[in-house]
Amino acid sequence: MSVNSFLGVFAKSPIKPMIEHMDEVHRCAYALKDFFKAVYSKDWKSAEVARATIVKHESTADDMKRKIRLNLPSGLFMPVERADLLELVSQQDKIANKAKDISGLVTGRELIIPEPLIKDFDAYLNRCLDATDKARETIGEFDDLLETGFKGRERDLVDNFIIELDAIEADTDQLQIKLRQDLRKIELDMNPVDAMFLYRILDWVGDLADLAERVGARFELMLARV
Repeated sequence: MSVNSFLGVFAKSPIKPMIEHMDEVHRCAYALKDFFKAVYSKDWKSAEVARATIVKHESTADDMKRKIRLNLPSGLFMPVERADLLELVSQQDKIANKAKDISGLVTGRELIIPEPLIKDFDAYLNRCLDATDKARETIGEFDDLLETGFKGRERDLVDNFIIELDAIEADTDQLQIKLRQDLRKIELDMNPVDAMFLYRILDWVGDLADLAERVGARFELMLARV
């Protein structure tokens, strides 16, 4: 094989696209901050604008996922298993899908976050977004891991990121429990259907952290096989 042909095989490495995909996924989830800022103030016009941004990021992430799948090499020089990369990109993409679902349900019903819940809900949302950011940070080390042979200080750094990600997800569980308890106290004063959907939104926002943790777990499993 010529040098150019040999380098051409590595030029098709999916690692950089995987990192870029996770960056886009996090941008999609992070756009929920502006979205809910509008929701808190019942500014549904601004909420629709923010949702359009979320939908745009989700669509871009979906296109990136499709390109990764179509162009994923299956030759001898793959640094990690092809199946592991396919599963990882699928897990990453679910975060963007969930962000889109959250914004769609809230705008579709013009679902109000009750005033007594706004402060704690916002803290909960931000902590869940901390999880997606930590997942982004973890996947962002993929290139450096490859350069170091998936070991050494870089591997230790990634292992610590994954431990931090697990801790963040545990925090979101506790925050969700508190919010559900507080919602139960006021649900009789709400439209029953709105109360039901608000419980669902609490679950879906929590799913952002759960899915981010799964990205970390999938990445950890992939590294264990290297």
